[in-house]
Amino acid sequence: MYVSLRSAPPRCARGFTTVELMIALAVLAVLAAIAAPSFQNMINANRLTTAANEIVAGLNTARMEAIKRNAYTQFCSNSATTNTSDTLGTACNTNSGVVLVQLTPASTATVFGVPPDLQLPVQISGTFAAIRFHGDGLGYAPGSTTPYSDTATTALADICTTALSSNNHIKIQLATGSIITSTTSTATCP
Repeated sequence: MYVSLRSAPPRCARGFTTVELMIALAVLAVLAAIAAPSFQNMINANRLTTAANEIVAGLNTARMEAIKRNAYTQFCSNSATTNTSDTLGTACNTNSGVVLVQLTPASTATVFGVPPDLQLPVQISGTFAAIRFHGDGLGYAPGSTTPYSDTATTALADICTTALSSNNHIKIQLATGSIITSTTSTATCP
């Protein structure tokens, strides 16, 4: 019987060598080191935007409840004097962002919205404006008879963060008592 001493043809090796794997990991580490600071900035920018969106949602809740119930609602300020001393204003105290509804003139205020949960480094810069919505859906400063409007230099709320060096403020403004806008800017955050 004849036995061949020839071996089977060599098979192609599959997979990575240790050297190739180490080079791939080194490249991945360099890319991760470059991307990490940008990712942290993106997270901080998203936290700031989320806080601003919670305030806008509170304003919209106050407007919706005022229209739905044909009653006064108030988006509360963080200043007791800005909230005024009537039933809604007194119930607000200094709970910024709380939405209160007064169902009848003789009733007490009922809480319908919770304040935004601001976690450091996101914070309020200055004072929230108190906005009282009437049954027609227009917002007024408490005690005022004309719809609330911010000027170019004022804002209903200014949210900022110390974690960003640019675009670190979001100003929420209300025009003609009904149009809510938000703009970003760069400034010092207290």
